Amino acid sequence: MLNGNCENNVRLHHSPILGVSRVLDSLLIVGLLVALHYSYHAEFTVLHAWLALVAILAFSFVSDTAGLYHPWHGLPMAILARQLMVIWLIAGTVTLLTTLPFPSAFPRNQNILFAWLLLTPLALIAAHWVRRTALAALRNRRPLRKRVAIVGATRLGERLGQAFEAQPWRGCHVLGFYDDREDFPPEQRRLPDNRVRVSGDLDQLVADCYAGKLDLVFLTLPMEAEDRTHKLVRRLADSTVSVYLVPDIFHFDLLYSRLTGMQGIPAISIYDSPLAEQGWSKRLLDLGLGVPAMALLAFPMLAIAIAIKLDSPGPVFFRQTRYGVHGEPIKIWKFRSMSVCEDGPTIQQAQQEDERVTRVGAFLRRSSLDELPQILNVLGGSMSLVGPRPHAIAHNEYYRQHIEGYMLRHKVKPGITGYAQINGYRGETENLEHMAGRIKYDLDYIRNWSLWLDLKIILLTPTHGLVSEYAY
Repeated sequence: MLNGNCENNVRLHHSPILGVSRVLDSLLIVGLLVALHYSYHAEFTVLHAWLALVAILAFSFVSDTAGLYHPWHGLPMAILARQLMVIWLIAGTVTLLTTLPFPSAFPRNQNILFAWLLLTPLALIAAHWVRRTALAALRNRRPLRKRVAIVGATRLGERLGQAFEAQPWRGCHVLGFYDDREDFPPEQRRLPDNRVRVSGDLDQLVADCYAGKLDLVFLTLPMEAEDRTHKLVRRLADSTVSVYLVPDIFHFDLLYSRLTGMQGIPAISIYDSPLAEQGWSKRLLDLGLGVPAMALLAFPMLAIAIAIKLDSPGPVFFRQTRYGVHGEPIKIWKFRSMSVCEDGPTIQQAQQEDERVTRVGAFLRRSSLDELPQILNVLGGSMSLVGPRPHAIAHNEYYRQHIEGYMLRHKVKPGITGYAQINGYRGETENLEHMAGRIKYDLDYIRNWSLWLDLKIILLTPTHGLVSEYAY
């Protein structure tokens, strides 16, 4: 035992270059503000320095949330540039909002402020491009270039090889793949030689390592090849190569997978929620858009309530039990659109020319206006503006038995609108295939969640998500 911890633990890889990049980005934010003051012959005061400090803190916080300085980040330059723009947009907005009570902190010449907000993300993008270009030129020189072997002609190995090719600044060159299996069918996970460049079997790999032809070895064998992996690792212990194990977690249908660890013990989540760490940002979006939306919709909702009351006897609103986040029951608000208010163990979905639907209710259901009261659920926190649409509990209990992964849609709060709805899946689900299509979009939403995706869905809902041929 060392310091009370296990000897066999896993340490997190730290990149000094990324640490330097973090410092340089902060200096760039400050330096650009100072340079603009001097270019406009304006005085740079202590309050202006506080403005820059708030911007640095906000930028660092948002960058850490986005994983900008993580060693495994490695995004293509175009995507990295877009991410830097988004990070600075959020950081700049936070900076302006937090310094509004101190107007003297803003430059007297407003051109300085606008130029700083506009030029900073461009300067950050240029700095990251220069860093990557310089590293690629330096590390790909012969003495510093790392010679890489990938063990396993698998889809995971192929994907890893493509990742190395897409990141020349790492200075890693894949010499080839090593696999001792013949050309097996695809279901046995052996890729044909025309997909990857197979340099030999595992005996050849060990011989090349002993001969000093390789620097790094990445093991991407299938998880069921545990014995072969152990034997190979023991043989490579008699060489000087660095060996990396790449677990084939992509064999599973991952849902927002994340890497974590406890006291040096690594763990990778298979099914996780994107809101485990970023729920606060989605909640801010719900409140930021939900409060003004409630104010704008107050009069239309009052008109709808009057129309419902005049059209048929019964209450204006109708509350039905649904599953919320983590599968916990919630009560959602709706305008009553039927002559009955069903909320029991069996609920019949609305069908075309359904006699239960009132005249006003038919219009409300076709236009999705019956869902407007769910803004109250959003403000109360049981729902979100965007998320998988909540189904009646009776339908949940049926579909969870027939569609694999159905309950994973409850890893996030249900929404008034969702990714499935803007892609045509709303209204009645005629069969299991139609519901399975809706669930596929729900899970894709969770896998790829971001605030920008939420905003995109909100913007597309009026044209793509309100009206459907299946909404009765």
